[in-house]
Amino acid sequence: MRIKRKILQALPKTDLHTHLDGALRYGTVAGFYREEGLEVPEDIEGQLTVPEKCRDLVDYLSAFDLPLRFLQKPGRLKRVAFEMAEDFAKENVWYLEVRFAPYLHTQEGMDADEVIQSVLAGLKEAENKFDIQTGLILTAMRQDDPEYSKKLAGKAAEYRDRGVVALDLAGAEAGYPAKKHLEAFYRARNENINLTIHAGEAFGPESIHQAIHYCGAHRIGHGVRLIEDPELMRYVNDHRIPLEVCLTSNVQTDAVDTFEDHPFKTYLARGLRVTLNTDSRTVSNTTVTDEYLRAVEHYNLSLTDIRQLIINGFKSAFMSYEDKSTMLKKAIAETEKILYEQELKVEKGI
Repeated sequence: MRIKRKILQALPKTDLHTHLDGALRYGTVAGFYREEGLEVPEDIEGQLTVPEKCRDLVDYLSAFDLPLRFLQKPGRLKRVAFEMAEDFAKENVWYLEVRFAPYLHTQEGMDADEVIQSVLAGLKEAENKFDIQTGLILTAMRQDDPEYSKKLAGKAAEYRDRGVVALDLAGAEAGYPAKKHLEAFYRARNENINLTIHAGEAFGPESIHQAIHYCGAHRIGHGVRLIEDPELMRYVNDHRIPLEVCLTSNVQTDAVDTFEDHPFKTYLARGLRVTLNTDSRTVSNTTVTDEYLRAVEHYNLSLTDIRQLIINGFKSAFMSYEDKSTMLKKAIAETEKILYEQELKVEKGI
């Protein structure tokens, strides 16, 4: 049975792994060019969006250079955060976790506090206007001096009750092990901060091992290479450590050759807590609905599979237990209503 796009769009969804600087609207960037008295490039979409296949993760990450160039002012950060949440709300994403690296936005005079506050203000404005809840994840970069990640852990603690929900580690994996930032994650854990780490995307399962056993990650970003270590995969499953799967970007970064080569369906079949996410909405030219549709098309997902993925997303959110339970119950009720109606239509041949 083919599950139609309009059904997937109507369902309540989460996105737990999406980058702020990878989700700018084309028109917004064109406006930034004009603000600075620059001619808008004819190929602006090509500068912000990568092809279906990049050489590797580093090649993919180069698409963030242009957004970072413009996102050095508080008003712009607030604007793109607001627009990002608005775009997700339009496709029935009920809960969104936005991640970004604050220190990458301090090149023209802003300090980390102004950067973080600007993004939080944009997300809060969107929450007040649209039917969406958000959380902000602060991202440290693997290639940076560990002093920056330690400072960022402190900022995560400082803004914990003001919208920041976790600390993250991203960037090129090869040559930049997570254990280099042990002090930052030790501090974060002692401040009761949630932790998620990009791992097993461009490097083997030992990267995931470090993220979990050295740094104490509560969730894993991507986790494509987890399948290569059955014992570690069993541990991840037994301890219900969620995987933030990003199908489209995993193909684009050459983490896998094709969608069919992705271990996603194996993870789902074995009961791992897999979630579907965009990674970078504009860079990857995708939406949460697109990610679900691609999963349906490439892995022949059933309505039961879709229901489980949605539940996994809400269960894996970095929210308080009370808020998560409330939202999860509402999401399950809405999901079952929509899927029940879909099943009736199938039975009637509509």
